Amino acid sequence: MSDIKYQSGFGNHFASEARAGALPIGRNSPQQPAFGLYPEKLSGNAFTAPQASNARSWLYRIRPSVVHGEYAAIDNGLLRTAPLAEVVTTPNPLRWGPLPMPGAATDFVDGLVSIATNGNAAQQCGIGIHIYRANASMRDRFFCNTDGELLLVPEQGGLTLHTEFGILQIDPDHVAVIPRGVCFAVKLNDKTARGYICENYGERFALPERGPIGTDGLANARDFEAPVAAFEDRTGSLQIVTKLGGQLFAAEIEHSPLDVVAWHGNLTPYRYDLRRFNTMGSISYDHPDPSIFTVLTSASATPGTANVDFVVFPPRWLVAEDTFRPPWFHRNVMSEYMGLIHGAYDAKAGGGFVPGGASLHNCMTAHGPDAATVEGATNAKLAPQKLDDTLAFMFESRYLIEPTQFAMQCEARDLDYQACWQTLKSRYPS
Repeated sequence: MSDIKYQSGFGNHFASEARAGALPIGRNSPQQPAFGLYPEKLSGNAFTAPQASNARSWLYRIRPSVVHGEYAAIDNGLLRTAPLAEVVTTPNPLRWGPLPMPGAATDFVDGLVSIATNGNAAQQCGIGIHIYRANASMRDRFFCNTDGELLLVPEQGGLTLHTEFGILQIDPDHVAVIPRGVCFAVKLNDKTARGYICENYGERFALPERGPIGTDGLANARDFEAPVAAFEDRTGSLQIVTKLGGQLFAAEIEHSPLDVVAWHGNLTPYRYDLRRFNTMGSISYDHPDPSIFTVLTSASATPGTANVDFVVFPPRWLVAEDTFRPPWFHRNVMSEYMGLIHGAYDAKAGGGFVPGGASLHNCMTAHGPDAATVEGATNAKLAPQKLDDTLAFMFESRYLIEPTQFAMQCEARDLDYQACWQTLKSRYPS
């Protein structure tokens, strides 16, 4: 689907129509819209939110979204939502290998596995952290998450996201965000797909303030891409699955809910190519704080302290002088869930942190480079070095990240993670 078109910009007010004349001129809800379409407003926040943060879109659809059968609760499988109290959250550092692909035919919804949550979805704060695994496309099935927006981070296999607003295609170097309440279907571009999801219950993701960095750098607004209108007008025996309050519900629907012929607004799905991230770094000394790698942030009520930050560690040059260049040992009030998309991570030269895997270092849990990394970086000749074949990321949150029972008991958990530091000995002269 290389002919898919996009609109560039972050938070722009876009206008798009798949059929000429479908968008009304001069008003949002005319008495008789073109082609008999139904106007429908999608609001991403309270109507009275400040103008700068108010996000909404008008959709012009073949049938209003209220036309579907009655919802009934279905099995949540391994999907969980905060608040969660399945197990006691440990201060130990945690690590997992990649979860295996399912054996039976499994689509995006059925393959969702929750690793951890925090906050409270009903109170619209915190996050859910999930892994998706699929070996089948969603054919006559659609998904709508009302608990939060979904940040998809592919690790293996590409996805084509058919949304109410149009089509987004993402590969393992991309991420995509589906707003809260937007209906979509996931088609696989390859035989299998796996990746990470940050389900953001809180304030919508936004670009971080750059502060002294200035007007350019990090993720630039023009590199984000929203879809153009693309609809399907088909009928049949279809199903829509909705997540509300942590529970999955299913309803029969006799038409595709992706029947939006035209739309305008600033609340849209979007994608971003992580290879376009303009990395900032030290050109004198010391490894900088990871906050300079922030792609997107979800604000909390405390200024400068995120509900969740999405941080990426891409290929980059290391040139700092008289510096231990990998990430230093640290304890942090923020909780950190980290994953690897491809290649190797520079703080884990001893192995064990692999693509599709993850680690969790909660509030004030001590962590840092493994013993092999410390030995190599301490004795390395400090010539300019290019880190290539690497793409790691982090979901960093102000709230304690609580693992699920599945995450603590699954075979993918690395029970020997702590061993990677145990050969670090005192270097203090006796």
